Amino acid sequence: MQTSTRLASRLMAFSLGALTLGSTTLGLAYPLDSYEVTGIGRLEEARRVQAGELPGTKQPAGGLLTRNEVDLRLTAQRDLELPLIDPQFTRQIVGLLGGYADRYAIAVLDLSDPTAPRYAEHQGNVSHNPGSVGKLLVALGIFQALADLYPTDLEKRWQVLKDSPVIADEFVISDSHTVRRWDRATERLIRRPLQPGDPGTLLENLDWMLSASSNSAAGSVMKHGMLLKAFGTRYPVSDAEGKAYFREHLKSELSAVLADFVEAPVTRNGLDLTQLRQGSFFTRVGKQKVQGKNSYATARELMKFMLRLEQGRLVDEFSSRELKRLLYSTERRIRYASAPALFDSAVYFKSGSLFGCQPEPDFVCRAYQGNVRNFMNSTAIIEGPAKERRVHYIVTLMSNVLRRNSAADHQSLAAKIHRLMLADHPAKVE
Repeated sequence: MQTSTRLASRLMAFSLGALTLGSTTLGLAYPLDSYEVTGIGRLEEARRVQAGELPGTKQPAGGLLTRNEVDLRLTAQRDLELPLIDPQFTRQIVGLLGGYADRYAIAVLDLSDPTAPRYAEHQGNVSHNPGSVGKLLVALGIFQALADLYPTDLEKRWQVLKDSPVIADEFVISDSHTVRRWDRATERLIRRPLQPGDPGTLLENLDWMLSASSNSAAGSVMKHGMLLKAFGTRYPVSDAEGKAYFREHLKSELSAVLADFVEAPVTRNGLDLTQLRQGSFFTRVGKQKVQGKNSYATARELMKFMLRLEQGRLVDEFSSRELKRLLYSTERRIRYASAPALFDSAVYFKSGSLFGCQPEPDFVCRAYQGNVRNFMNSTAIIEGPAKERRVHYIVTLMSNVLRRNSAADHQSLAAKIHRLMLADHPAKVE
């Protein structure tokens, strides 16, 4: 019992001190044909695995779209807002939640027939800590800052993303999530958490932040987002200038720049900051250096975010398209995205969790099964099958079911929702 108590205490301290996202083996994003154009090194290793040149797990059928095939699907319907809640559709979705419906907040937007979208919502305004889903807002901040600096020069925006060097420093401390770095000289994959001194680019760090949900990469992206706001077209600046900036400015000034970087774009893109906010860094050192605020999200506001993404309304079409590519799952799928029913579907996915435990008789604290809190959040765009898009829908999901494996629960729910979608949109008989 004493050992269990110590384990519970360690798990509680870990889970409450960091926003965790799954095991250390996490789903990767961005299409596999994109190494040369993006410089994202780990895509080359994944491509070689897929080609049989290296050992490893190959992609499911839905993970094989090319970069050009990953695109925005609603650019011709930019005026579409969330439809009124469909009572029958909502009853169907809530029925899938079983006896734990009161512990879920969920929104489902069915776009399979774009002329007649359907919307289901249950407890859509219930606010939860978003966990790593909040990294979507960090990415939005980067794309907004680039658009402000280079409103008509897409090539320059892409150059800043692809070519700006980001050397990991104290802002990456600390994180357990591993990332995949491709050593171009030795053509060898390095897989471990980011450490100070590790090289990358701004785009690679965005990829690590979203695909592997690396808190360390998020720390680097947020630091460089603030530098981008502060130095403008002079960015990227030298390491010495970057360090001097954070050393010489008052904490209140740094907090204001952080808010301008990660909060202002929410409002500017038609979203409600009282319902959706990422207020602080994801790393311990980041929080120490820049004081932030609390973070929260609702299923409804996350749905609005994902709808605007699909419409090309997050900043502009360039930004929305690149963000969707960054969310494209192209390796091991986890949680909601890991449902076997989604094997042949293209999945654009982000999830996050926050669990906590306290000693309890006959209870063993395990990841994603907290008895104090057990938040699990999933956002996903599903196109299935990937190239046919017989069904096309968006799900935003937040749960807090104590003592249950929330990762497994989300996986099971994903399969149920997908089967419902397929039943509602049967294949056409030729």
